[in-house]
Amino acid sequence: RVTLLELMMVKVSDKSSVTSEEVNVFIRHADFLAVCFQEKCGAVLKLTAAADTEDEEALVTIRLLDVLCEMTSNNSQLEHLQAFSGLLETAVDTLRLTHLAGKQTVNIFTATHAVTGQEEISHPAVGFKSHLIRLIGNLCYKNKENQDKV
Repeated sequence: RVTLLELMMVKVSDKSSVTSEEVNVFIRHADFLAVCFQEKCGAVLKLTAAADTEDEEALVTIRLLDVLCEMTSNNSQLEHLQAFSGLLETAVDTLRLTHLAGKQTVNIFTATHAVTGQEEISHPAVGFKSHLIRLIGNLCYKNKENQDKV
């Protein structure tokens, strides 16, 4: 699943060679990806308690967030995802929970806390909070209703 999401990420981020037919396919799949993210977003929080950084559900959720960020960076998919029920609320709630989890344990979600001495830790959740903020910002872009919610 992670590999499939990485392939989607490459295709979505390559805006120059995407046909209108492919854009329509992305829009149809955007709902599915948003629902998957909403259902699985709590899996990333488990990474704070476990020493296991290879939790497959958490890795899938991190990649889902990456794909949603790229999709909301594209105007043709942005409006569809801005209107998607509950995605913004889920992103804001998850941001609150990751912020609290980062205060209670070692903060694995930001790069500033992932450096010990000269050695950098390459934890898969590093940058998760910044991607949540990017998604929230994209969902609020030129959308007064979503801005008011946040």
